[in-house]
Amino acid sequence: MMPSPWPMRVGALLLREARESDIEQLLSFRNDPAVNRFMLRTSVEPEAFRREWLAVPTSDTDFSCVAEVDGTVVAMGFLDIGDGMGQPGMPERTEGLIGYIVEPGSAGKGVASELAVGLLTAAFDRLGLRRVTAGCNAHNPASARVLEKAGMRREQHGIEDSWHAELGWVDGYQYAILAREWQAMNGSARF
Repeated sequence: MMPSPWPMRVGALLLREARESDIEQLLSFRNDPAVNRFMLRTSVEPEAFRREWLAVPTSDTDFSCVAEVDGTVVAMGFLDIGDGMGQPGMPERTEGLIGYIVEPGSAGKGVASELAVGLLTAAFDRLGLRRVTAGCNAHNPASARVLEKAGMRREQHGIEDSWHAELGWVDGYQYAILAREWQAMNGSARF
C-alpha cells in the first residue's frame, strides 16, 4: 500500500484525509444544486457517500482529500490511480485522475486552483505517477480555467460524450499533464 500524500499545505489550503466528522459537511455541498449544475451525477446517496469516504484511508488507489482554510472544510479533492487502458506490458499504477468540488461560498477565491495544484503535486511528487488526467463539462469555463492554470493541456473536446442526469447529452473536455511537463514547470509561478 502506498503511503498517503496528505497532509500538505498549498497556499492557504491544508489538504488532509477526511475525518468522519467531515462527512456531513462534504455531503451538504456535494448535493447542493448550485454545485451539481455541472456534475454528471447531480446527487449522491448519503450512506454510499459516507462508505466511500471512510474507505479512502485503506485504499491503495483512492487518495481523495479535503481542503480546509483556517480549520473550515472548503472543498474536496479526488485523486484516483488507475492502470490505463489495459495494454499488455503497460506498467501498473502510473496513471491518475483528479477532480474537485468546492463549497459554494468559497468559489471564486482560488480554492479550486490551489487544490488542483495540490492534487498534481501529490500525484507526481509524492505518488510518482507518470500521467494525470481530469475532465470537466465544456459549459463550465471556470473549471477549464482551473485545469489550465494548473498546467494541464486540453486534449479532447468530446461532443455529447457524457450523459447528464438533468440536461441529457453534454460536451466534455479532457485535460492531461505528464510528470516531465509538471517537473519542467515546477517552481515557476502557476497562479
